[in-house]
Amino acid sequence: MKAYIFPGQGAQFPGMGQNLYDGFTGARSLFEKANEILGYRITDIMFNGADEDLRQTKVTQPAIFLHSVILASVLKESFRPDMVAGHSLGEFSALVANRSLSFEDGLRLVYARAMAMQKACEAQPSTMAAILGLEDSVVEEVLGKINDVVVPANYNSPGQLVISGSVTGIETACERLKEAGAKRALPLKVGGAFHSPLMEPARIELAEAIAKTPFGTPICPIYQNVTAQAVTDPETIRNNLIAQLTSPVRWTQTMQNMVNGGATTFIEVGPGTVLQGLVKKISGGVETLSAGVPDF
Repeated sequence: MKAYIFPGQGAQFPGMGQNLYDGFTGARSLFEKANEILGYRITDIMFNGADEDLRQTKVTQPAIFLHSVILASVLKESFRPDMVAGHSLGEFSALVANRSLSFEDGLRLVYARAMAMQKACEAQPSTMAAILGLEDSVVEEVLGKINDVVVPANYNSPGQLVISGSVTGIETACERLKEAGAKRALPLKVGGAFHSPLMEPARIELAEAIAKTPFGTPICPIYQNVTAQAVTDPETIRNNLIAQLTSPVRWTQTMQNMVNGGATTFIEVGPGTVLQGLVKKISGGVETLSAGVPDF
């Protein structure tokens, strides 16, 4: 069975999507529609912008979303998922790919999400850090003893857990986790504490947008970040998507459950190959691929 997986923030690169725009009429039409919806030419930044241009919140998230969903659209008949999942932002791409959301509604939600998260970050300084070489349970135990906002944010693979919280909370956690045996505790260059309680203002704002958006019955299950379980019910999908901003991304558990559900091949759709690397660390016996662009 084929599982299609969609990357999140951090996978962007200068020039992303240019080959799709130049090579496929349908892709070009979708990119131009996106420019119209967003009210600025995101394609100019994606194709010709520098790294720092792509790191703008209002650009990064919609750019990765567009690359992923437009790539899936040009695959046409070869895109036949038995199940899908997306890492954080990538969950929106996955929901368009399995037809829970329209392209237009997906893009509007991603942009609303990006701007709401930016506002939450500006309201309270916060950050994240990657913890390498510790069992998840050890990280959870150490964080539970810190009297500050600091929580598990991304369960990426065994021995790789990203934590999220206040600046002081992350500093304290990094020190204590190194003392507990972490090989590395790396502060990340991010705008704020994603997937933590500090994103509550963004969650409330996004919930309003999601409540107004129609969700359809998907063509295949999506394994959502919040529960790591297969979901097909539109209302459950909607509720999990709202909860995602303040809940951890359970990627390790998601990949394990997809394998248990029958997945034998994982195909990454979008920029980069980060997710393939994580899949190999979680379940070494499966095949991993990048979605290829058809000949033209």
